[in-house]
Order: sequence, then structure tokens, then C-alpha cells
Amino acid sequence: MNADLLYHVLLALAVVVVFGHVLGRLMALIGQPPVIGEVLSGILLGPSLVGRLLPGSETYLFPESVRPVLSVLAQLGVALYMFVVGLEFDAASLRQRAAPFVFTALASIAVPFALGSGLSHLIYQDYSAPPVRLLAFALFMGVATSITAFPVLARILTDRGLAKTDLGVAALTCAAVNDVAAWCLLAVAVGVARTTMSTALQATLMTLGFIAFMFIVVGPVAARFAHRRQDPDQLSSDTITWTLVAMLASAVAAEVIGIHAIFGAFLFGAILPPESAIARHLALHRTPVVTLLLLPAFFALTGLRTEIGLLSGSRDWTVCLLVIVIATAGKFGGTAVAARLAGMPWRFAGELGALMNTRGLMELVVLNVGLDLGVISPRLFTMMVIMAIATTAMTAPLLDLLRARDR
Repeated sequence: MNADLLYHVLLALAVVVVFGHVLGRLMALIGQPPVIGEVLSGILLGPSLVGRLLPGSETYLFPESVRPVLSVLAQLGVALYMFVVGLEFDAASLRQRAAPFVFTALASIAVPFALGSGLSHLIYQDYSAPPVRLLAFALFMGVATSITAFPVLARILTDRGLAKTDLGVAALTCAAVNDVAAWCLLAVAVGVARTTMSTALQATLMTLGFIAFMFIVVGPVAARFAHRRQDPDQLSSDTITWTLVAMLASAVAAEVIGIHAIFGAFLFGAILPPESAIARHLALHRTPVVTLLLLPAFFALTGLRTEIGLLSGSRDWTVCLLVIVIATAGKFGGTAVAARLAGMPWRFAGELGALMNTRGLMELVVLNVGLDLGVISPRLFTMMVIMAIATTAMTAPLLDLLRARDR
């Protein structure tokens, strides 16, 4: 890397980090998750605003030579972030709370998945990226409309003092089940998108085999290794090094068998005991290099790919609104109805539905995977980014409204 390229990479990162931090703080002041400000910072610095008003500034900040480097940093940041998110997944806790929450969680992904897949048949001709097959397009649309952002949801609950309440426990449990199911579906969708119809079944079976191997074979070994030290402050550098090496190996294995590397990173985090010292040492609040430096590169890359000007006519904006309505109705409605059928009160079910409608960063990960694989077009990518911001932004006000009526 020459000195000029290094200068531009560091400058771009510095601008994105500062701008995202400032917008994130502003969002927090008005009761919104900071991630909304971080996503908006990437969009505003890209072609949607700065590129339109000051095209020379965007070209200077993000020249073409810098974008491949930003892409590598973004992929590394997301893989590390998904590994840490996986550390929050507690399979033992889910088994203890099983029936009503698992039923609600599966319904909260099945209903929006079905609606999103149905919508894909209506917009396939105009908004897919040729020559993608309808099956792959439908799978991605289903996953993109059914995802829940576990870390953003956890942050909302913590900020409002709800994490330890019945609502908080229900929401986090449902979101954990939802995330695992969604990432499994995403892995299948990636496998289908990367293969022909004749090998799609093989890719699906390999994905399921990989998941089973990680939980049944690797899981017990990783658990014994993780429990060798109980104090996070006394972990040796060797323990952390070998944990990260194993995570990278899992990510490489996922990429080799035809699914995305981020799924392998997430899966390795999920098999480690969440109460272990290594999991507590690598918790989200203790990994600022990932959350404050590498993730902004991902937001910048997303912003550079999001161009509001691509939505030029009334039909585009109608489809965009339809995407938001279907995603919200599927997630909020599917969760609320399933929770009520599981015996929860209507008000509680509605609050749970509002929380599960949070998408945030997880949605952006799915969308970037779809765009990288050529499954969705840049126009649809922009629509789905708008949907992710809208559904995440409506979570807090809707929850406040429901809780105020309850009081």
C-alpha cells in the first residue's frame, strides 16, 4: 500500500468514525438507537447527499482506489462483530424457556419470510439483478424482511431498564432464536445463489452438516477450552489468540463450503459458553476496535452503495413503501399474534412485536451479502436500507406508545 493510498484510507476512516459518532449521539438524545445515526452517516457521506451536493468532496474522501480497502476492512469488521454477537447466544437458556418463546420466535420469522418471498414474485422482473434465479431472489427477500437485530434490541432494552423484566427476557430469547434461524436461512440462500439448481440441494445439506458438526463435535471441545480460565482479566494471550484463530478457521470453512464467512464466525461464537471468561472478555462493550473503528468502514461502504436518487419515480417509492409495510406487518403482526396464541396478554404481545421489528445492523449485513452476490439490484438495495432505518426508528416510539397506554 503506497503512502497516498494509506493517507486516503486513514482519512476516510477518520471522517466516517467522527461523523458516525456525532450522529449516533444525536440519535441517542432523541431516544433512538445510535446505530441509526451511524448508518445515516454513511448514507449522507455517500452519493445520496455529499456526492450530489459536493461531488468533488465525495471523490476526494472515497476515491475508487480506497473502496476495495474499505471493503476488506468492512468484511473483517462484520465477521468479528458477528463472532461477538454469537457469544451472546445462550443455547442452555433457550432450552429452559423453550415452548412459548420458541414458538413465538419461529412464527416471527416464518410470517415475514413468507410475505417477503411472496413480494419477490411481484418485483422480481424489475428489481432483481439478472441473471439471478427467482428461488435465490425469493430466499433473500424472505430473510431480509424477517431478520431481527439482536445487539440493537439488547441496547434498547438496556437503555430503558427492561433487560431483566419479563418483556426483556422474552424479547432477547425470541431474538436469539430468530437470529440463529435467520442466519441458517441466509446460509442456504447464499448456497443457492452461488450454485446451479442441480447443486443447490448439496449446498443446503452441507450447510446443515456444518451446523451440526459445529454444535455436536466442535462445541464440547470449545467449551472445555473456554472454561480453562474463569477470570477475564487473567486470560493469557495464547487463549485469546487460539480462540480468534479458531473463529477465523470457522469463517474460512463456511466460505469454502459455499456459505458466507460471517456465518462461520457467528456460529463459532454461538458454540462458546456465554458465561465463560473468554466470552466475557470479548463482550461488545470490551471490543471498541471492532465497534468503533471497523464497523464504521462497513457503514461507509453501505452508504456508498446507497443512492436515494436511484428511486426516481412514483412506482419505485410505492414499492419502497410496500416493502416497509410488509416487513413491519409480518414482523410486528406475526410476533404479536403468535405470542397471543402462546398465552401472553395482548398488550405484552404487542410490545414484543414492536421490539422484534428492530432490524438495524443485521439487516445491512444481509443486504450487503445480497448485493455482493448480485441477487438484488442497487435500486432494491436502497429501498431495503430505507426499510431497515425506518423499522429500527419506529421501535422506540411504538414501544413508548404501547407502554403509555398500558400505564
